Amino acid sequence: MRVRTRRLFSVLMVFAFALVGGAVSAAAAPADVNYVALGDSYSSGVGAKDYGNSGNCMRSANAYPQLWANSHSVSSFKFVACSGAVTSDVISQASAVDSSTTFITVSVGGNDAGFADVMTTCTTTSDSGCIARVEEAKTFARNTLPGRLDNVYSTLKSRAPNAQIVVLGYPHFYEIGGSCSVGLSDTKRAAINSGSDTLAEVTSARAAAHGLTFVDMRPAFDGHEICASGERWLHSLTWPVVESYHPTANGQRLGYYAALQGVTG
Repeated sequence: MRVRTRRLFSVLMVFAFALVGGAVSAAAAPADVNYVALGDSYSSGVGAKDYGNSGNCMRSANAYPQLWANSHSVSSFKFVACSGAVTSDVISQASAVDSSTTFITVSVGGNDAGFADVMTTCTTTSDSGCIARVEEAKTFARNTLPGRLDNVYSTLKSRAPNAQIVVLGYPHFYEIGGSCSVGLSDTKRAAINSGSDTLAEVTSARAAAHGLTFVDMRPAFDGHEICASGERWLHSLTWPVVESYHPTANGQRLGYYAALQGVTG
């Protein structure tokens, strides 16, 4: 009788372990990752070369969204970020997002605040003219941009309620007192960096209000800005002009991709 009982107990234990093991295996099975990359030129990869047939959107094979997709064996990847995009364009890009989307990255706001015009003004006018234009952009960022970002973030959440959404910011452009002997004055460079600070403050606040993850790119590029003594991950004024003030291929890989990887693993 005891032998039969022991045998029955052993069979039950084996059966129980099989059930538990099956449950663990099922829980450990990786979920499908359906990734959509939205945003402006900092997400499309302008400045990182290798744009393929993406036309004016200039989507680079070296851009952080493509690098992340390549390294994470995603089930699907829609790369719709485009050079020059403003918030209304990103809302249009969101047509690529649906209830099956599980992961979204986005950078937007710099073009709404007049990034290109700020750089043109600071390149062609006096220190005071540059400062005035930056302050104008900062006022827009504080007063008008929040509502536009809210529209973007609420659109993404409504279209993909279960997706992880990561918002990436912009770096400082310059190392103040760095090794550049020509070009913009340190006064202008500091003003432009202050614009990046305002964008980061506004964007991080609106992302947090929607429960999204914000990745601050200023620390990621520290020591690699224009005029830095180390390797520079941002183009200064260059040719083609559209690549000016955008991340290099290493800026995308060692800056943006690395920072995103730090959040997602």
